[in-house]
Amino acid sequence: MTTHTPMTAHTLLVLATLAGGAVCGNAGAAVSVIDDAGQTVTLEQPARRVISLAPHVTEILYAAGGGSRIVGTVSYSDYPPQARDIPRVGDNKALDLERIAALKPDLIVVWRHGNAQKQTDRLRALGLPLFYSEPRKLEGIPSNIERLGVLLGTEATANSAAASFRQQVDKLRQAYAGRPPVTVFYQVWQQPLMTLSGQHLISDVLALCGGRNLFANEALLVPTVSVESVVAGNPEAMMTASMGATRSDRPLPDFNMWERWKQVTAVARGNLYAIDGDLVNRAGPRIVRGAEIVCKDLENARSKRPAQ
Repeated sequence: MTTHTPMTAHTLLVLATLAGGAVCGNAGAAVSVIDDAGQTVTLEQPARRVISLAPHVTEILYAAGGGSRIVGTVSYSDYPPQARDIPRVGDNKALDLERIAALKPDLIVVWRHGNAQKQTDRLRALGLPLFYSEPRKLEGIPSNIERLGVLLGTEATANSAAASFRQQVDKLRQAYAGRPPVTVFYQVWQQPLMTLSGQHLISDVLALCGGRNLFANEALLVPTVSVESVVAGNPEAMMTASMGATRSDRPLPDFNMWERWKQVTAVARGNLYAIDGDLVNRAGPRIVRGAEIVCKDLENARSKRPAQ
């Protein structure tokens, strides 16, 4: 386990010296894009040493053709399988800044609201180029792939992967856009009971499948709600993310709490669905596979409606 100590003046000086080697190099064709924070990211030449600070970022970088250039990443960056061999530089809450600087990256891709803000601010202060990634809509994923492809100089691979993703999403949209809507409660956590608002990527996945997020209008990205509000909303389906790499055909234990609320349509009809969290919680290319499962589950919920 890495121990993180307060930053001393000497340590900051060492980091700055190490970082200096990351941003200096042979001049080449400059590349520039705008990241998900609306900031312009410009590199003097395509990135050759990249650090990924989120699992979904690692997956996007591989899709963009830059997997071999990732010199450091964080815990749970386990896909594709070869990503498991990349050196770790901490996790989304605690980064090893000295190790990051020592790896001399010429680009760091950050999870905008998932990484510790103070630490990412320190990385920026050292002059290390940061690209903030946080897709809130499905279209944001191929857009991330394309923009990182520009920064990597791998546009051909990135553009092909982005086009493939869009084709898969369009296929689902054509199949489910006209289906009758299904109101969905998506559970993130049990105690406190938490869900996702319409600002979250998963809400866009639900909409793709003809689902309506019960709490789409909440102001917070991950709001806390009451059991009473869920029961009053009477969702036709309930969903949550399962742990591990295999989708569970049975709701998780903490999802079974809803069995007592038989007056809720989702419970009465057995429309409680647990989906592989790696496929729906990561804003990477595999979410289209998660969307396929969501669409099939909502179609299953529709099939249980009483005959008119």
